[in-house]
Amino acid sequence: MAHVAPEGPVYQAGTLSGNPLAMAAGLATLRQIDATGGFYDALERLGARLEAGIRARVVRGGYPCRLARVGSMWTLFFTAGEVDNWTGAAQCDTPRFARFFHEMLRRGVSLAPSQFEANFISIAHTEEDIDATCDAAGAALELAWS
Repeated sequence: MAHVAPEGPVYQAGTLSGNPLAMAAGLATLRQIDATGGFYDALERLGARLEAGIRARVVRGGYPCRLARVGSMWTLFFTAGEVDNWTGAAQCDTPRFARFFHEMLRRGVSLAPSQFEANFISIAHTEEDIDATCDAAGAALELAWS
């Protein structure tokens, strides 16, 4: 079994790694999730709604994009090719993504600023929030390709 540095060869670091306040907040979050029945099911439903809504707008507009989603984490890749590794992701149209990103911001939707980062939804988002995000994405896609 490998040990974490400095006792072993495995290096692990982070801004709040081992910080007592961060650990207490993490435990409180996990307890709240555990106390909220159906937490992950609800989050999966919201993620599936977002995925279906954005995919519909991509298909409707004929945009060469690929949407990847796992649970609450998602990314819209600006490429027609498959994205299952760095080679596929590197084919993305990053200038067009930048236009999309700024159009989404103008519509009140804050995304990760890089084509190669993931976006996240949370249980705090409502179905209305998800629908508004999908509508904003449709308009932003249209402008990104105009």
